[in-house]
Amino acid sequence: MVVSTPSSNRRRRARAISAAARAGTLGIVALTLIACTASPRAADGSESPMPEESPAAEEVAGLFEVGDGRRMYLECRGSGSPRVVFISGQRGSAEDWSIVADGVGVDPVFEQVSVQTRACAFDRPGTPVGESFSRSDPAPMPTTTGAMVDDLHALLEASGETGPTVIVAHSVGGLAGRLYSGQHPDDVAGIVFVDATSIGLQDAETPEQWEIQRELLAGDITESLSLYPDIERLDLDASFDQVRAAPPLQQMPLVVISADQPWGPIVERMHAAGELLPGVPADFGYVLDGAAAQSQAALAALLPGSRHITKTDSGHNVHQEQPQLVVDAIMSVVDELRADSQ
Repeated sequence: MVVSTPSSNRRRRARAISAAARAGTLGIVALTLIACTASPRAADGSESPMPEESPAAEEVAGLFEVGDGRRMYLECRGSGSPRVVFISGQRGSAEDWSIVADGVGVDPVFEQVSVQTRACAFDRPGTPVGESFSRSDPAPMPTTTGAMVDDLHALLEASGETGPTVIVAHSVGGLAGRLYSGQHPDDVAGIVFVDATSIGLQDAETPEQWEIQRELLAGDITESLSLYPDIERLDLDASFDQVRAAPPLQQMPLVVISADQPWGPIVERMHAAGELLPGVPADFGYVLDGAAAQSQAALAALLPGSRHITKTDSGHNVHQEQPQLVVDAIMSVVDELRADSQ
């Protein structure tokens, strides 16, 4: 008989929370194929002088009221305009942008961007931070993209982090980035989608394929849910409906970054090893590849003059596997907006 001790329970909880967070960051299939465990590294800001047109440059790391008696965690560093606001994928915290994959030799995205302009990242309710619970207060689950957008707008208003903003959104966070940009056109000056989920994913699949896709996007968090009942869960169908009803985007700089690691062979191997959810066909990875390609192209077609980066040598977590590529894309938008404002 195995007897659970307090320390073993803590370790079990930590493993479950951490696994749920990793599953959430993969978005497209919500499978734990990439574990980015490197510690955040500080960036060297010596090569990037601050622009003169700076809003308040103080560092922010704390909780702000967003309504209904709830508070959310926000951290901001650096100075300059436009501000960059990072939106993480499902169950991803602000920390996602301060991590790089093993063997990556450059600083994380957040550190690099924050020495060139104002940069902000935040925790949504139920988004684990490493092996700990979210720093933001719990909220009713499942949530929707609309609730994510309302929370983010309230958070930025409460913290005073307003003004021209470049939205950088990863995975399922792309749904929130798209909706936020449509609903708050006066706030958003540019967008960078990082292998972002879009309504084009559903459009590219049959209803039967979408049923499987929806289960994979949600991920298997049964153990994590028992230990962390407030963990983030997204009502995908309601969220997709909200994005479909969103106002069209105003003309602005748009960069779409797409992962190019194919899922087909990976899912085949996982199927053979019995590592997939029941009912997922062995060839479903190839369905994913085709649907992802169509959905990423649809994102790039949202605005004329957009730039679509398809050669990334990366899996889904492009910002952690290829941080320099993502930083360069973000700063290209920032620099374009600065040039236009002169």
